[in-house]
Amino acid sequence: MAVPTYDKFIEPILRYLAAHPEGAAAKDAHDAAAVALDLSDADRSELLPSGVQLVFKNRAGWAHDRLKRAGLSTSRRRGYWQLTEAGQAFVQAQPHSLPEDVVEALAIEHTEVRLRPLTGESEVSAPSIPAAPTDRATVSPDDRLEQALSELRQGVVTDLLDLLSQVSPEYFETVVLDLLHKMGYGTSRADLLRVGRSGDGGIDGVISLDRLGLEKVYVQAKRWQNSVGRPEVQAFFGAIAGHHATKGVFMTTASFSQQAVAYAGTVQGVVLVDGTKLAALMVEHEVGVSSRLVRVPKIDSDYFEE
Repeated sequence: MAVPTYDKFIEPILRYLAAHPEGAAAKDAHDAAAVALDLSDADRSELLPSGVQLVFKNRAGWAHDRLKRAGLSTSRRRGYWQLTEAGQAFVQAQPHSLPEDVVEALAIEHTEVRLRPLTGESEVSAPSIPAAPTDRATVSPDDRLEQALSELRQGVVTDLLDLLSQVSPEYFETVVLDLLHKMGYGTSRADLLRVGRSGDGGIDGVISLDRLGLEKVYVQAKRWQNSVGRPEVQAFFGAIAGHHATKGVFMTTASFSQQAVAYAGTVQGVVLVDGTKLAALMVEHEVGVSSRLVRVPKIDSDYFEE
């Protein structure tokens, strides 16, 4: 199963903190929510696309953020959560499972509330829970950001494939060599030579992995619309063998047939890169692609340690 959206974490965390009125470590609340939601080991190991945080912990954190904004919980010190008096009263008034509209209201109705240290529990009263529209997404800001970045990347990948299908075969060969250089092949760009020409035996470029050219990688760059079949891959392997080499990269704007992929799996030293992977690598290594810096604020907890 997929890790649920953060609103599903609200009740498990609320109930866990209610069972620990003295407060609890955030990591313990994370784990308790994972158990309550019956998350598998695979679910618990899933990372955000950025790779910097576990998904279930991120969503548990946003769930607690919403409880804080509703005045039901607080975090008086780093990594430690505790229900307020209002939170305890709220739980006592809700002994059974929270209705969906209540959970949704907690998830989306208090996002504009400014959080501040509590000077006294009496200042916070149990919140009223207004009816919430059912068509609003209950995904965390981090999830929305990751989703937006994913959509932007996919859009660029699609646009790149369209552009690559329009460039000349010769220019496409140059693009492929530029990408391989950005990926770290060759000690300098001069070590990647375009040699594609009629009768090239399937070789479009040569990469010298060392200054003396003792070790080389042979490249074929095929700007195709149709699927690349086994005969083309087999011919490329034969061309590599003809140069007494053992390494080759076959890149195309199209896809590879199952027979081509199966054949490549039987030989050593040949790597196949289809159009989708090619465009994704161009995005990752910024070949023909630029990026802009987006500043995402985050509290520097170390700064506030006394």
